[in-house]
Order: sequence, then structure tokens, then C-alpha cells
Amino acid sequence: MHRLIGERSLDDSWLDEQDARAAFRDMVRTRRFDERALALQRRGWMSGYPPFTGQEASQVGAAHAMRDDDVLFPTYRSNALQIARGVPMSDILAFRRGRPEYLSDHDVPVFPQAVPIATQIPLATGAGMAANYTEEDHAILVCFGDGATSEGDFHEGLNFAGVFDAPVVFFCENNAWAISMPRERQTASDSIAVKAEAYGFEGVQVDGNDPLAVRETVTEALADAREGSPVLVESLTYRQGAHTTADDPSAYRDDDPDLPEWRVRDPLDRYEEFLRDRGVIDDAFVETVRENAEAELKDAVEWVEDLPPADPDDAFEHAYETLPPALVEQREEMREFLTRHDPNELEY
Repeated sequence: MHRLIGERSLDDSWLDEQDARAAFRDMVRTRRFDERALALQRRGWMSGYPPFTGQEASQVGAAHAMRDDDVLFPTYRSNALQIARGVPMSDILAFRRGRPEYLSDHDVPVFPQAVPIATQIPLATGAGMAANYTEEDHAILVCFGDGATSEGDFHEGLNFAGVFDAPVVFFCENNAWAISMPRERQTASDSIAVKAEAYGFEGVQVDGNDPLAVRETVTEALADAREGSPVLVESLTYRQGAHTTADDPSAYRDDDPDLPEWRVRDPLDRYEEFLRDRGVIDDAFVETVRENAEAELKDAVEWVEDLPPADPDDAFEHAYETLPPALVEQREEMREFLTRHDPNELEY
């Protein structure tokens, strides 16, 4: 069955004020993280970064739907979901500086970010099948963008999940663009959610700029998954910025996309207005949240900057017991390059 619930935006019929404030707090935290990370990249602090501004409601809502034991498979743009789930900001910043995930001592059940498109989807299905075999009760949430649905890994992962009743929620953030490719150029389907029908389970759409609707939808989907029914959730949101810091969206995108207002409006502004209108938050609360976010981010940046210098050879460790000849050659090329250049003076 394919359900569309995207038009029910910011419905307060079941509003819990404490949960609503927690979602706002995490949206502010993650928005500020994104802004600071982008600024850090622009001054050469890290080599590249994929902004997620505009998608905070989608990711925070999904994070708040997960149980403590549910396992997250993030993609490279899932930073807000990871932070709202409990991954320290410092871990994500350190990763962007070439460090392994995850450096700090946290107990969040989360796999490393997947940078190759859609490769995490079959792995998440396998993790769900493993949970069934070992009779564990947790579910899997795997994140990806609309562009990933054009990859074979997407179809293979969903097909196995449907056949083997894997407890997986496939969380697609449809932000309207797969780099420079609009959704209508990569699929003729009426939606991404409808693709679930081919694999024998349910697909749903939700207003991805409404954190409460996303939380409700993903909560229901995770409950279904634990009962043996995987679900594909299509979260309709919008990528306000570039695909990555190497991208120029002005080359392919107009400022006024042909999308409904609820989808392109800034989700943080929209949600703050919603909560203020209902007396859930006020100026003092908002100011405290912003100050705390700044302090948290300042501590995270300082923690990363205080790390001892990384050993470039670490990039070649831990993947193979015996390094293949091609990687031995690459390592030697890197070592030779570093004898001629000070890595601290390189510009990205």
C-alpha cells in the first residue's frame, strides 16, 4: 500500500510540548553545526563538506523516532540525524579532517557514513536479516537521497528486505536534486514511495519539513519493521544549498523551484513560528538554545584542533591484512609527495 501524508503539515493534534521543544533544540544545534562546518571548509580547515541546511526537520524527526537500540546506517548528508541521535559533533568534524569514525567513547549504535551512493542499503538489509537470525528486537534505519534510488544497490536491498522480512526502514530524503539531476529526470514513477510496492511492502510519503510528522511516520514505520514488515519512507524536503562545497547549484537550479511552499520554506523558521504561535517556546528559550548550541560547537572544534597530528599512513591500514600492490604503490606516492610538501600548508 502507498500512502501520502505529506499535505498534513505541522499537525498539533498530538503535540507533546517537551518533545516539540527537544526537536526545536536539535534543529537549532544542527543548523548551527552546518553553518560552522561550511565556514570551516571555506577557510581550508577540512577538504570538503556536504551541507544539509533545509533538511534538519527531516533528519531530527527521524532521529527522535528511533529507540535506543535501533541501528542507524547514515549517508554522507546525515549529519543532523547523527547529532540528534547522540553522535558528538566532534566526531563528525574529526571525520571530515581525515580521522576515523568514531573517535569518542559513545554508545550510539551507528555505522560509518556511506559516501558511495547507495552502498549502505544492502548492508542495512543484511543487518536486519542478522537481527532476525539472532532473534533481536531492534530495527534498522538506513538513510539515502533520492539519487540513490537510481542505483542497483537500492533495488537489491529492498528486494531482499521484502523477501526475508528484514526489520528495516528505508528512509529516503527526497530533496528534489541528485546533484544536478531533478527527480523527474531520474524516474517516471509517481513517487519514490510507490517503488516499495514492487518489493511487497509499504511505502509512505511525509512532509519532511515538519519534524513532528516525520517523527510520527518513522515511529510507525519502525514499529512495523520490528513486526517483520519493512517500510520505505519518502521524506519530502529541499536542499537549500549546494550538493557539496565543490558544487555550484546556480549552474542548474533556479531560486524558485516548482515545488509547494511547505516543501521549500525554511523548516527551522517554519517550526519556530509554529511553536511560538502555540506558546510552546518564547524568546528566552530560543536564546538559551542558541547560546548552548554555540558553546557545544566551540567545544567540538577545539577538541578536534587539539588532537595530535594524524598519520597519513593510517589511510592504508585496517582494510587488508596484506596491502595489495596497487595500494602499496599509492602509499609510496603519497609518502613521496609529503616529503616535498608540508601537509599543514596545503590548501584545499
